[in-house]
Amino acid sequence: MAALSKSIPHNCYEIGHTWHPHCGQAFLHITHGALAESLRIYGTLYLIAAVLRKRKLDYYLHKLLPEILQSTSFLTANGSLYIACFCILRRILGKFYFWTPGFGAALPASYVAILIERKSRRGLLTIYMANLVLLFCITAALFMFFFRCKDGLKGFTFSALKFIVGKEEIPTHSFSPEVTFSKIDRKIKHREEVSRRMNIIALTKKLVDQVCKHGPRHRCCKHYEDNCISYCIKGFIRMFSVGYLIQCCLRIPSAFRHLFTKPSRLLSLFYNKENFQLGAFLGSFVSIYKGTSCFLRWVRNLDDELHALIAGSLAGISMMFYKSTTISMYLASKLVETMYFKGIEAGKVPYFPHADSIIYAISTAICFQAAVMEVQTLRPSYWKFLLRLTKGRFAVMNRRVLDVFGTEASKNFKNFIPKLDPRYTSVPPELPIELS
Repeated sequence: MAALSKSIPHNCYEIGHTWHPHCGQAFLHITHGALAESLRIYGTLYLIAAVLRKRKLDYYLHKLLPEILQSTSFLTANGSLYIACFCILRRILGKFYFWTPGFGAALPASYVAILIERKSRRGLLTIYMANLVLLFCITAALFMFFFRCKDGLKGFTFSALKFIVGKEEIPTHSFSPEVTFSKIDRKIKHREEVSRRMNIIALTKKLVDQVCKHGPRHRCCKHYEDNCISYCIKGFIRMFSVGYLIQCCLRIPSAFRHLFTKPSRLLSLFYNKENFQLGAFLGSFVSIYKGTSCFLRWVRNLDDELHALIAGSLAGISMMFYKSTTISMYLASKLVETMYFKGIEAGKVPYFPHADSIIYAISTAICFQAAVMEVQTLRPSYWKFLLRLTKGRFAVMNRRVLDVFGTEASKNFKNFIPKLDPRYTSVPPELPIELS
């Protein structure tokens, strides 16, 4: 159990920035590492998002770079302000308490950092542990339900789901086959009347379309060009390709870094297990969702928004192919945010100014407290992210000294003792252990 009342007299050099005795230099080192990693993350993320959302040239010329820089500044500030607050707290209090190295330093740093980020991206964050597949199933079910409802979702979330599952799954309200039959019939006749100059590609497409049309398709289904089976198969192939290409793009920077030293590493860009896992996840999500939706239309002879709850829940099983805590938690937080603002619009939930920023700051501060005092309880993916963000410097904190608080802070760092300069220490440092 943590000894909350204890304190230690060590300075910030002896505990935090053990690689350099001066606070200012340590701040610059963290800032430089965080800036490079943040720019890589958000540069790739925003570019892929712009392509998927089919942004126009004006966006790339005037908005893409400012958005990348704003989000990069947010993440960079989160890292650099943490080490700054770490040192400031030590100078103010004169010693370290249980809560100061992690929670105390991270709370103000995270709050200030999130205010830099665009308001539309300030999602509500959660830190609890849950079964990823079950969480994703519930989240997917509710998201798809809101997606099918009129005015259920707006903005980027709606556009993203429209891209993933297709515009065919966006009814304005529940309807029966009698209502839609005349519309479908007119659309098919119009297509048959349109003549065009044929070439090899058009001829091939026509043959495929003919095959697709000669199959079962319920009259409630809005995928006019395909039968239900080919509709699901095409959805799988399309999103599998998108997932595969996204993962390839994310691996390009690291692959080309070894272009001349290890050319064979370039093959891993295309033949990597993660590429196929992300593709299988996205492809199976879409195909299961579409297949279930079609099946329910056949069974009930009706197209209903409630179908999305069942279809979305079953589609969530696709998380088995790509178990990602980041995706599950992000979507869960966005769902909470969506429901919260819908409650505000309906007048049933009070509005709390800066609630998202406060929750983000508290959640991040708790994660940092765990990263300092109990690394063994932290999600491995989040720990790796912190190491990338700080260029490995989060791992060189002097956690042996923090063991006095009773959290086994050095449990995963038994053989590490920082090599400190005695001229800048307040307590005689331990001699570093020579690793064999």
